[in-house]
Amino acid sequence: MVVKKERVTDENKTWGFIGSIPLIGFIIVLLAKKEDKYAMYYAKHGLIIFIVGVILNLIGKIGLDLFWYIAVLGEITLVILLVMLIIAAFSGEQKKFLVLTDLANKIKI
Repeated sequence: MVVKKERVTDENKTWGFIGSIPLIGFIIVLLAKKEDKYAMYYAKHGLIIFIVGVILNLIGKIGLDLFWYIAVLGEITLVILLVMLIIAAFSGEQKKFLVLTDLANKIKI
């Protein structure tokens, strides 16, 4: 589902890609292109993926095997989601991802 379609240049797409890289991309876009709504849209998504990845990693450290399996499945899901996010960043459209977009929209910067 597409959130909104604006005129997006190749530069916007590149910054959107950089922003989709978890944490590092968010920091780079925040410092360099904070006013670019397209880049910040994908940077916030990358930040959420990073936070969820850290939480899953901590869950995996709990001694029970069940938690480890949950963490591994979650991390695999995050990698797939990250690939989809990178492809979406190059599409030129602000694509909506199920829960991820709702969480990213709650980040106010």
